[in-house]
Order: sequence, then C-alpha cells, then structure tokens
Amino acid sequence: MRMSLSSRLRAGETVLSAWSSLPEPLTVEILAHSAFDAVTLDMQHGGHDEASVLRSLGLILNAGKPPVVRVPVGRFDMASRALDFGAQAVIAPMINSVEDARRFAAAMKYPPVGERSWGVFRANADYGTPGSNDYLTTANHDTLAFAMIETRDAYDALDAILDVRGIDGVFVGPADFSIAWSNGREANPNSDAIVEPIGNIARKAIAAGKIAGIYSPTAEFARRYIPLGFRFLTLSNDGGYIRLAAETLTKAVRD
Repeated sequence: MRMSLSSRLRAGETVLSAWSSLPEPLTVEILAHSAFDAVTLDMQHGGHDEASVLRSLGLILNAGKPPVVRVPVGRFDMASRALDFGAQAVIAPMINSVEDARRFAAAMKYPPVGERSWGVFRANADYGTPGSNDYLTTANHDTLAFAMIETRDAYDALDAILDVRGIDGVFVGPADFSIAWSNGREANPNSDAIVEPIGNIARKAIAAGKIAGIYSPTAEFARRYIPLGFRFLTLSNDGGYIRLAAETLTKAVRD
C-alpha cells in the first residue's frame, strides 16, 4: 500500500497540496495528476459541496495522491463522511476553544479516542477485504485531524487545543489570522506583524508532537514559513493556477 499522508508528515517530510475550490471533478483529477503531493478540497469558502467531494475523492486516490477536505464551520458530521469516502485528513475551520477541538476530534476518531461511527465505504477498499478490521485498526493513526488556528481566541487556547487527544495538527489561516491580529484593520497574510505569532504556533505544535500546517497564497509565502517548522502547506488555489498559466502563456507570446 502507498505511504499515507500521515506517515509522510510524521516522518518530517514537507508536503505541498493543491487547493481545489472549483467543484469540477475533471479539474480535481488534473490536479491529482500534477506535481502536487496531495489535493485539498475546500467546502468552507470554495464551491465544493458534499456531492462534488464524494465524486472527487476517488479520483484523487486513483491518481495515487492523498485527499484532504476542509469542511464548513462546525460541520463535524461532514468530517466523518469525508473519511468514510477516503479522505486522509480533514481541516476544520474556526476551532477557537478546547470544546471545539474535542467535538472535532470525537467525529474524526473511533473509540476509545473518539466517537466516530463505523460505516466506511470507499476508504475500506484500500485495506483489502470489505468488512475487515484492517481499516479500523489503522484509521485513528492514519487519518489526520487539523484544527484551524485563525483567531485570537484560538491562539490563546493553543496549548489546550494541542493537548486534546485526537487532534493531530494545527492549520493556520493567515488571512483570518491577520484580521484578528490587526483587530480588523487589514486582511494581509503577508504582514510582517504575524510572522512571529504564526511561527510560535508551529513551535508549540512541534513541541507537542503535532503537525504544523498553513495555507500559502504564494510560493514566496511558503518559502518564508517552511523554515519555521510548517510541513503541510497548501499552495494558492485552482483559480490562481488557471490565471497564472494564462498570464504566463500570453506574456510569453506577446513579449
């Protein structure tokens, strides 16, 4: 069986994920066959809904890449459903308290760690005979729960969130974090003012034995934060890839 996203990140690899906002499985499939290490489907701000996610997960897996899903705020039931259909990680936005983190972890992990209900569909196909216990015995380790840290409340509760059993890592939303850190004055993920506190998030995650992830709007942003300890980085988004390719090609012809 291919090496899981969990195994790669726990081994200290840096993983670059595509970010899919367009709810079109053909576009997702192209991303899955590209140079990215993984593909993340966005249900919070992107156009993906349950139907497009369930159609896309198998395409990503068939390309040999790990699929990741960001669910809408508070939709922990969708986290469990994404896992059933093959997601290897789920990102939950606006985890602002220990209570939020516990509810998220409960939906992500089987007992005794959490309360996830048994009913795998696509996921179990990678583990041999349907109905076997292979997936059950490995899922809690191999499926990753990323709690998003993007507000002052989340930052203040970071130590306690990291201490929640079943939370495997944190994922920083730098735009929302910049809004919170500037008290609503700006949405600027490239602000120098947030580098130190975001770096502190990575340091605390690593010290707790957890994985640090971050949304990277540009390659330059990613290169700035990888040295601070971030190992799971989503890079720009599919709309950005199309726009960049169009601008690069037309410029090459016209210049």
